[in-house]
Amino acid sequence: MKRIISPSLLAADFGNLKADCEMINASEAEWLHIDVMDGSFVPNISFGFPVLEAVRKHCTKMLDVHIMIVHPEKYVKRFAEAGAGMLTFHCEAAENPQEVIDLIRTEGIQVGISVNPDIPVSMLEPYVDKVDMVLLMSVYAGYGGQKFIEETYDRIAELREIMKSRNANCMIQIDGGVNPQNAQKLYEAGVNVLVAGSSVFNSANPVEAIHQLLNV
Repeated sequence: MKRIISPSLLAADFGNLKADCEMINASEAEWLHIDVMDGSFVPNISFGFPVLEAVRKHCTKMLDVHIMIVHPEKYVKRFAEAGAGMLTFHCEAAENPQEVIDLIRTEGIQVGISVNPDIPVSMLEPYVDKVDMVLLMSVYAGYGGQKFIEETYDRIAELREIMKSRNANCMIQIDGGVNPQNAQKLYEAGVNVLVAGSSVFNSANPVEAIHQLLNV
């Protein structure tokens, strides 16, 4: 099973993003995770299009853009134009998730769909065979540095059963509280992509931290 590390820019040094992008370029990370928050769907506000465009200039890896916003359908084209390679939206934030999936497909980039820990995994059933990736939040969207929610393992198992019933082969991504202590168990549970913020950027050697997360 393929393993991908997607370091979260939310934990980077905002005063020196170019250097952090160059670190990612030199590492084994295949993606760079960018959290976009609107202050409405989640209480915080983070990056907008100018930051995404600036990061795109310096980062050679795929931009894994996670939008925690209301009305995601309004902004799909702009995120694609700004450099997103994967665009993941929240199922519970969209009035018509299939419409958002179709809009992202139209832009020729990969599609991800996500739910918060308090949203039933069953809500994803109609879409697992129509997306490239499902992101199960293992903390509540909106803040970095939260503790991993242990019930996530049961949700992964439920998602895998749903995928099997729908003959879906999308990737599974986990975001929140990922570290070297739980990475192996997540891989064993069937996770393909780990989003890691603090455990990478707060490390004394981020490149080595990424290597360790891939090779636990």
